[in-house]
Amino acid sequence: MLIQTLMADHAIGPIHMVADGGRLLALEFGDAEHRLMPMLQARLGKEPMLEPADDLGVIASAVRVYFEGDLAALDAIEVDGGGTDFQRHAWDALRAIPPGETRTYGQMAEILGRPNAARAIGAANALNPISLVVPCHRLVGSHGALTGYGGGIERKRWLLEHEKRWSG
Repeated sequence: MLIQTLMADHAIGPIHMVADGGRLLALEFGDAEHRLMPMLQARLGKEPMLEPADDLGVIASAVRVYFEGDLAALDAIEVDGGGTDFQRHAWDALRAIPPGETRTYGQMAEILGRPNAARAIGAANALNPISLVVPCHRLVGSHGALTGYGGGIERKRWLLEHEKRWSG
């Protein structure tokens, strides 16, 4: 397993991407590396061998193009976030939320056929290792409030505004 890593600056700040064979394993904002490394260690072993890359091909290109306004570019990225069956199901549902739109935790629980699982949706969302591409920023509180986001509320607000600007 060749795990490649790339840190690239974007409109919203540095983004750290980790990939294996063209599949995105993790994407975190640069200032969230404290979240990234423990997650990778738990998933890949005590000391995952990360090889710096100059480019991650389709992945890095799609992220760059997303910030240029092509919101659908992220759909081309193959992801592998690990996780439990429930988490993978929840993360797949996140990718189905169109750019520029949001859903509440309760709505996502309904979509997944588990109407009483809003808190479980929140927990799965908090453990999403592939920020942005698995768009956990599109989940909001019951009245549309911007609630918890690993990248910070201001970054969440920026991403939602970016998507609204380009989705019209």
